[in-house]
Amino acid sequence: MAGRTVHTIDTHYAGEARHTAAYLVTDGERAAFVETNTNAAVPTLLAALEAAGRRPEDVDYVIITHIHLDHAGGAGTLMQACPHATLLAHPRAAKHAIDPSKIVKGATAVYGADAFAELYGAIVPVPAERVRAMADEETLDWQGATWTFLHTRGHANHHFCVHDAAADAIFTGDSFGLVYPDLQRPGRGPFAVASTTPTDFDPAAARATLTRLLAVGASTVYPTHFDGWDDLPGIAQTVDAQLVRYGALLDEADASGDEGEALDARCAAGSKAIFTDMLREAELDAPEVWDLLRLDVELNGQGVAAAVRKARYKRSLA
Repeated sequence: MAGRTVHTIDTHYAGEARHTAAYLVTDGERAAFVETNTNAAVPTLLAALEAAGRRPEDVDYVIITHIHLDHAGGAGTLMQACPHATLLAHPRAAKHAIDPSKIVKGATAVYGADAFAELYGAIVPVPAERVRAMADEETLDWQGATWTFLHTRGHANHHFCVHDAAADAIFTGDSFGLVYPDLQRPGRGPFAVASTTPTDFDPAAARATLTRLLAVGASTVYPTHFDGWDDLPGIAQTVDAQLVRYGALLDEADASGDEGEALDARCAAGSKAIFTDMLREAELDAPEVWDLLRLDVELNGQGVAAAVRKARYKRSLA
């Protein structure tokens, strides 16, 4: 069989095409998945595995960049289908893969019980003996080439990225922006979106992560949203400019003294203003674009508000 190949799988998360990916990596007769999306996506992942000429028994690893459920919600179900696979996760994510109750509670608070049930269903725990936590800069040899795991804060404190030396690529989860194919325009630089979703947004750490990932020197990034891209400096510059603005919004909202609904409203308005400016600059200010980005606009505002509350809480303990 052919050497290292990365297959993009469109998981059709929330019914959207070309929005959220999982990746199947094949090498020789073996296979690995990076990201799982939700339980509803697992049949699609297994169909892609079959189309690539591999069986569930050929899957050595299931890798989740972080525990957010559009990345890892189907991990337990996929692990049940792949009897020899080991789940690789950030140490802070591994414990939630084993016992997802806290993540389920938090996500239900964000999305609401009905939307959570529709999007994610029942989250299946992964047996502890099938989970391996990967330390920062830990390496793993697979099929004669090295994966390096890089802890990348800013979006989530339980996030890592995976540098695949054989593919000359990094699987970046949400740490290197969201790059939706349907929003790209020929002749323009990449249109990428910073993700500041609840609950661990840290603008300084997020900007440091961009720098760290660029320094790896890989030729391709595979963000979970969506597919492979080779203009790493262009994506990083676009995302970094937004992170600067979200950092200013966080500071302004914190200093305002607003609390409760007033704080939420301020951060929601600030997120919408950032999106408005970047869509107008990219000549993408159209109803169908706003529809595609609706959830990102909402979650980014919520993430900034959560960061304000966390900062205030930490100060209260000092």
